[in-house]
Amino acid sequence: MAKEITELYQTVGFMSSGDYKQRFKAEYYQLKIRYDALKTMVEKWDKDELDFEPVCPRDTYTWQLKTMEEYLQILKMRANMEHIDL
Repeated sequence: MAKEITELYQTVGFMSSGDYKQRFKAEYYQLKIRYDALKTMVEKWDKDELDFEPVCPRDTYTWQLKTMEEYLQILKMRANMEHIDL
């Protein structure tokens, strides 16, 4: 089983590949990592566990998460159609 990609630095090899499928994986993994981090931040905010004061209104983060989630779904659909194993 391949090692799970959970940090942005792990995508560098994919990003610099000459193979579009590898670059596609980098795009997906980078978005997933950022989505997961933002989701965690928002969940902490909702529990009043943040150690900083967010600048944007809560609704802005909700909108961003929704948009990122939709983008992830599009990438998953493309990966399936293009036979890219994520």
